[in-house]
Amino acid sequence: MEEGKIIVGLDIGTTKICAIVGRKNEYGKLEVLGMGKAVSDGVIRGIVTNIDKTIKAIQRAVSEAENQAGINIKVVNVGIAGQHIKSAIHHGSITRVSTDEEITMEDVNRLTNDMYRIVIPPGSEIIHVMPQSYTIDYEEGIKDPVGMSGVKMEADFHIITAQTNAINNIYKCVKRADLEIENLILEPLASSLSVLSDEEKEAGICLVDIGGGTTDIAIFHENIIRHTEVIPFGGNIITNDIKQGCGVLEPQAELLKTRFGKAISEEASPNEIVSIPGLKGRPPKEIAVKNLAHVIEARMEEIVEMVHSQIILSGYENKLAGGIVVTGGGAQLQNLQQLIEYMTGMDVRVGYPNEHLGKAKVEEVKSPMYATTVGLVLSGFMGLDDRENKYNEFKDRNVRQKIINQENFFKKILEKTKGLLIDDIDEQEDY
Repeated sequence: MEEGKIIVGLDIGTTKICAIVGRKNEYGKLEVLGMGKAVSDGVIRGIVTNIDKTIKAIQRAVSEAENQAGINIKVVNVGIAGQHIKSAIHHGSITRVSTDEEITMEDVNRLTNDMYRIVIPPGSEIIHVMPQSYTIDYEEGIKDPVGMSGVKMEADFHIITAQTNAINNIYKCVKRADLEIENLILEPLASSLSVLSDEEKEAGICLVDIGGGTTDIAIFHENIIRHTEVIPFGGNIITNDIKQGCGVLEPQAELLKTRFGKAISEEASPNEIVSIPGLKGRPPKEIAVKNLAHVIEARMEEIVEMVHSQIILSGYENKLAGGIVVTGGGAQLQNLQQLIEYMTGMDVRVGYPNEHLGKAKVEEVKSPMYATTVGLVLSGFMGLDDRENKYNEFKDRNVRQKIINQENFFKKILEKTKGLLIDDIDEQEDY
């Protein structure tokens, strides 16, 4: 790890655009140096729909983070989501020339890079190629083939694609905000870095990130990402339901949801009434908290059903010993944990991005709604797959050893040259 390395995560969300600046402290924990956020008006369901508004929001969020952290931000890790995200499993293989030599990192990278050349639907681009398990000379179920011997190396890959236009619009917005993108990362993968432990990923777990415009799903088993999906419903559609069902303005609907909303209508008091100021010259409107809960429950049940159907579709329903971790802004809805447990029959906990956090200048960053942005910062220090961390360490060791060897080589040359020069000077003095 580079000493003092600073990483910036930029989450271009439907409700907010957030930038977080962080570095690793001496204990290996993430220290948040600054955070900035702005209202996102130019993004709908994870897709940029207004370039100018998005650029201005990015600039506001980044400027606030810069002022807090006391640095100039030039490079960012950006998250991508939206219903255009697709994932599929593809099989790949290579044949090695020599059977005597061990399988190296170069062989693994060659197989992985080959997958970027597969045929995908027009107008799409591959954003992630995630290896599942390897097969070496027909020996299946190998997680890490480096160091083994074999001629034919095969693997199943979890390949994630996104619409080219959606990717280009993100790049355009970030570039026009005078920033560069270091990595473009699928948002549920980023969230998983901040809220899931290695034990949970090993046991089998489903991450559900409920944002403003989308609900993102990532399923892990044996420390490997197995399934991803983006559902085009989030917290904003609940706000819209309240607005329509209760006949109130959108800001009032959002306040009703966050302050009085419950995911289970039975938990709401039948006698509790909330008074909303009426429009000019009109009397206040009274809304029963019980009715509000009915509206929220109906939509949340639909979202949870979609999540559950994706878990069944993945084929890992009976392999998720860790159950479900729900995070994102929508995870703060009262009684949501109980509703998901009741509908899926699985253990559920709310995911807070505290797993890798050290001290932070901003306590607010520990909220589930910032899980994605914290994960985007962590992605600069950690691989999305545990094997990446191991490979990177291996690569770093090799690079360091090469540098040491080069330094020793040049030292020897200098010593020999110095000796020759001294002999030459002695000869000239004798002359």
